[in-house]
Amino acid sequence: MSGTERPPLIVAFCCHYCAYAAADLAGAMRLQYPPSLRVVKIPCTGKIDASYLLRALERGADGVIVAGCLEGQCHFLEGNLRARERVARVKEMVEAIGLSGERLEMYNLSSAMGQRFGEIAREMEERVKRLGPNPLRRAAPAPGAEAVATTPITTPGGTPGGTSGETRKPGEKP
Repeated sequence: MSGTERPPLIVAFCCHYCAYAAADLAGAMRLQYPPSLRVVKIPCTGKIDASYLLRALERGADGVIVAGCLEGQCHFLEGNLRARERVARVKEMVEAIGLSGERLEMYNLSSAMGQRFGEIAREMEERVKRLGPNPLRRAAPAPGAEAVATTPITTPGGTPGGTSGETRKPGEKP
């Protein structure tokens, strides 16, 4: 990897009961998987919203993993089946906007599958390396430049206010 290349960023949405436990087991077993993998613990993959997956890609994730319980063994009965349908729809949306649907994948794991979690992470890393960086990921700010997040101005009632296009730094008073 040259000095300008960055490792691929992968976000893994993992259910609390199985996939997150598998990720934890992989760490406890000291298995090697990409250090740029970011695990997000969710109660159940059935609660994953399409907007979470799209937002992860929009914010620059090179790959997104949704990992839930084994099919037929979801602690919330059919959560992982609903998640599989959502992931399939989001893959179609991603393809429609010109990104590769291969950047998103659903996996089913039991809590004892730490080794498989590590394999999945490495497989996704290789896949996104082959696909190249996410074109939606913004370039890192120049050294010394402050990256300023802005938020829309809202009134005390929570409705948008201010003039069109007006933004301010988080916590900044009007």
